[in-house]
Amino acid sequence: MTDLARTPKQLGNLIRRARKQRSLNQTQLGEKAGLRQETISLIEAGNPAAKLDTILTVLAALDLEFRVVPRSKGGTDIEDMF
Repeated sequence: MTDLARTPKQLGNLIRRARKQRSLNQTQLGEKAGLRQETISLIEAGNPAAKLDTILTVLAALDLEFRVVPRSKGGTDIEDMF
């Protein structure tokens, strides 16, 4: 799975999709990551206050990793308009 996330909402959607592909509910993912179900829900909803450490913990529990790569120009972002 290689997907692009540029906003907390997009990242939350990717995490939700990965969780569902693994047939986990939020509670099960929370247990696997050592977090509460409510925390998983907030991350999946795109809460911008989620801590990076918490997001990395959830990604690890899903056997995913965080990568930083140069920004692609395939699509129109609000930043490109100005």
